Amino acid sequence: MNISQPSPVIPPARAVTDVPPVVEEQLGSGEREDLVARIRTLLVERDAVLVAHYYTSADLQRLAEETGGCVSDSLEMARFGHASKARTLVVAGVRFMGETAKILNPEKRVLMPDLHAECSLDLSCAAAEFGQFCDAHPDRVVVVYANTSAAVKARADWMVTSSIAVKVAAHLKDQDKKLIWAPDRYLGDYVQKATGADMLLWQGSCVVHEKFKADGIRELKARYPGAAVLVHPESPASVIELADVVGSTTQLIRAAADLPNTVLIVATDNGIFHKMRAMAPGKTLIEAPSGGRGATCVSCAHCPWMAMNGLRGLRHVLETGENEIHVAESIRTRAVVSINRMLEFAARTGITVAGRSGD
Repeated sequence: MNISQPSPVIPPARAVTDVPPVVEEQLGSGEREDLVARIRTLLVERDAVLVAHYYTSADLQRLAEETGGCVSDSLEMARFGHASKARTLVVAGVRFMGETAKILNPEKRVLMPDLHAECSLDLSCAAAEFGQFCDAHPDRVVVVYANTSAAVKARADWMVTSSIAVKVAAHLKDQDKKLIWAPDRYLGDYVQKATGADMLLWQGSCVVHEKFKADGIRELKARYPGAAVLVHPESPASVIELADVVGSTTQLIRAAADLPNTVLIVATDNGIFHKMRAMAPGKTLIEAPSGGRGATCVSCAHCPWMAMNGLRGLRHVLETGENEIHVAESIRTRAVVSINRMLEFAARTGITVAGRSGD
């Protein structure tokens, strides 16, 4: 007689309830010019380089590129910092990005414009709770997304970015491995469907991507019948099903340039539009509809924590040396193993994890 085994109990992700509103930095042209000039001087004086994520403001992205820094995803930001001779990395992004930079660059000082800049995926996956869940399923390989804390990465066997997640899951499935995936349930669902891997999905989500609505995208497609839909896989399955291209920030930016379509409906953080416009001049970019419109909006296709990065904060940390990122060495040495495992896999298989265009 066959006795069915009970299904594993997946604990709910920690609720992220304290989501700040999106508050963009407001600057007059004179103040902006003064801040940029001062920051340029400070970067040289402090032997520092600015690395900025695609979802930060156009001001920060322009300044990073104009001063020899980098605009990209969290992993390439860290790798660029490692290759740079600068002794100080200033990371314009969210906290886990600063931690990743420190993990890969322990000898350098890592500063951030605002240490309150968090990530809902990171916040939804507390290290202690996640560790207990992993301990309850010791037969599974632990795979975590880049959008996690250093402590969660230290608990993982693999860290992945969205551009390589499917390849890693398929590789582990071919080895008959069962997986724990954290923290994004939508990206995990996408990877699971693409690979057929046996995966337990932590139930986290991004406050921006989970708000995109399939009905609104259908309405836009009807209004613009020649438009292509570009979707990040952190979005719900109903949105992904409508996509012409599903991919990381790198892949979406490249698609914007390569697709013949002149109208693009984009379902990811609208900070990406700055680079997309540069890569695809003359094309019309339309922000995919989200569920957070109105006075109470906390996402509206832009991460409220990314919006905390600004020129004033950047000047402040360069002047004072405040907001330094620290990662305990006992955590760093374990976290770097999960990151390097992905990098070594990418090098061995010829997969591009991320480029200067981001992830």
